[in-house]
Amino acid sequence: MNALVSYLTFNGNCREAMEFYQKCLGGNLFFQSFDEFPGAENAPITLKKYIVHARLENGPVLLMGSDMVGEDGLLLGNTLSILLASTYEIELRKYFESLSYGGRVIRPLNATSTGNLFGGLTDQFGTQWLFLCRR
Repeated sequence: MNALVSYLTFNGNCREAMEFYQKCLGGNLFFQSFDEFPGAENAPITLKKYIVHARLENGPVLLMGSDMVGEDGLLLGNTLSILLASTYEIELRKYFESLSYGGRVIRPLNATSTGNLFGGLTDQFGTQWLFLCRR
């Protein structure tokens, strides 16, 4: 396995969420919208604004997303967290602060018994983030 990538599914707000993540994490952001596909002119107008695929890249950080929800609909839950690990405490604190905007801090960024820095939050889009800085 070369990489393990987090792929998020949204309910029509993929563009907004991914632009927020780019603001927090930096990097290059790419979108492919539904209206770019052949035959999209016949689709309902609400579907045309949906993002089929989004990709945010910043060095080793790769986050992907989409508005394309399966037949069962979007089921938000606590089965996925994105772990941001860094050896740079200042960088990790910056990410934590940025991503907590409009969200809810579950565990403040604090030292653990092993001396590492750890914390967690749920962002304004319902995505759970974990943060780890090995000291």
